[in-house]
Amino acid sequence: MDNQEPIGASLRSRPYHHGDLRNALLDAARQILEEKSLAELSLRAVARRAGVSHAAPYRHFPNHEALLVEMAREGFTELRKDILEAAAIPGAESDRIAKIGAAYMRFIARRPEMASLMFGPQLPNRDSFPDLGEAADAIGNEIGNALHDSALGLAVWAAVHGLAMLILRNVVDLGQRKSGLDVLPSRAEIVLRSLFSTKRD
Repeated sequence: MDNQEPIGASLRSRPYHHGDLRNALLDAARQILEEKSLAELSLRAVARRAGVSHAAPYRHFPNHEALLVEMAREGFTELRKDILEAAAIPGAESDRIAKIGAAYMRFIARRPEMASLMFGPQLPNRDSFPDLGEAADAIGNEIGNALHDSALGLAVWAAVHGLAMLILRNVVDLGQRKSGLDVLPSRAEIVLRSLFSTKRD
């Protein structure tokens, strides 16, 4: 009985066994974003989810902002991959615009809290993180490359992103209020085809 661990003993007293603290913390942060909300993504919550001490995250993330920057950078990388896959589908220019827009909206529907972090006000010091700016710029660059026209790429990005943000803020209803966010990719295709229908194919 004397050798038993006291009831309610803190995880802080136990050795860390994950072997890769940084990735364990990022996994915990991803889970919180997917299951809860951006508002609940704190270093304390991440530590609790990962099963480590409240001080452990500071070994890799000096503050809350550093964690958010890393998560946002990861989101931009994921979105860029989705756009590249959509852009590789053969078809006329209008088809590529529609597919890229659908891929963008699919990401928004799949990761709404991540999108809020990537494009929202939680990162007011973006200029202090050049890698984050480069990751964001890559989105517009990839769309422009796919359409062989940087100006058109910017216009498409602005159109689909503006639509996505209006939907996330529940300003515009494209059917998501009744049917959920899964309807958005197909609705985005319709909107973009209509908007860019006068472009050459």
